[in-house]
Amino acid sequence: MKILVSTSLLVTLVACQSATAPTGPTAAATAPTATASPGAPTTEDARTAVRRYLGLQPDSALYRLDSAAILDADASWQVLVPRTDWAGRMPNKAAFDVNKASGTVTRRAVK
Repeated sequence: MKILVSTSLLVTLVACQSATAPTGPTAAATAPTATASPGAPTTEDARTAVRRYLGLQPDSALYRLDSAAILDADASWQVLVPRTDWAGRMPNKAAFDVNKASGTVTRRAVK
């Protein structure tokens, strides 16, 4: 059942992505990354890495890490974190990629 829910969420996220590449710099391309060592081999390690990353951000109080969804995306984890200021809109979650080998956290653009 978890695989079905994860797969349908992933398909929904892919369907929401734009077919054209952005022409200017995006928030995801200009956002800083945080590195944790020695990597993030488990979902809890990924959650901890995102918590550490968000602790460095000025808007960290807007994120609900206790309600985060973590998806396995081959070499990385995709962490979807609800935002309190995005309640009632779609998408209502911020997306982060956590590299399993290095623990590097990268903010992803959502549409």
